[in-house]
Amino acid sequence: MYRQKEPATLVRFVGHAPLEATVFERERLRCNACGEVFTANEPEAAGAAKYDETAVAMIALLKYGTGVPFKRLEKLQEQLGMPLPATTQWDLMAAAAQLMRPVLEELIRQAAQGSVMHNDDTSMRILRLTREPGDKRTGTFTSGIVSLVGAWAIALFFTGWKHAGENIADVLKQRARELPAPIQMCDALSRNTPKGVETLIANCLAHGRRQVVEVAENFPEECRHVLETLRGVYHHDTLVREQKLSPEGGCISIRSTAGR
Repeated sequence: MYRQKEPATLVRFVGHAPLEATVFERERLRCNACGEVFTANEPEAAGAAKYDETAVAMIALLKYGTGVPFKRLEKLQEQLGMPLPATTQWDLMAAAAQLMRPVLEELIRQAAQGSVMHNDDTSMRILRLTREPGDKRTGTFTSGIVSLVGAWAIALFFTGWKHAGENIADVLKQRARELPAPIQMCDALSRNTPKGVETLIANCLAHGRRQVVEVAENFPEECRHVLETLRGVYHHDTLVREQKLSPEGGCISIRSTAGR
């Protein structure tokens, strides 16, 4: 007999609440003479904090990692006999965010040094929102910014009333002055363009090509010329990626195949 390299596995799943609570009942004694109440000491297993770090991390993963709203988690915990109000969840997240803020600020600083930066907006629906007097904006947005810094890609998300162009402008204020302007990849929407900082705009070809495809039936000859020209661009872009050419390593000439 000899041991196999891979063991036989047996998997069993069990269900439990996302956050489990343990209730410790401590005995209390009251003196009939003086009326003072003596309570048993806290057990070591109870720990010092009411909400363990693992509980805070689980709430963050459920809310910001998988999109479970605070109110939905509150209802689930209540049904399972371990209530956790949405307001308490928010307080825990606000406190945890302060601990992580230095990490966020450093990521923003690092992202500001990127050579290529992508940015775009996603609208959010807010049922009721009170704005400052005179504020004419009606939307709330989540701006996504992806910055390529060497071999790393840093993803940042900002939710609020600012557009993507305003958020990337705030990030670029921390860019080192000796660095050249970064390449900014975005669609041609005006609110994606930052003001007060310099970038090399590279509008998204996929958005432009999509618009041409939508009107191809109305202008077949003109649209064919554009699409075949873009085919050459995508082809050479693939070659550059396959050959892992650097920006300084030369260029590949692009010639239209449409005969114009």
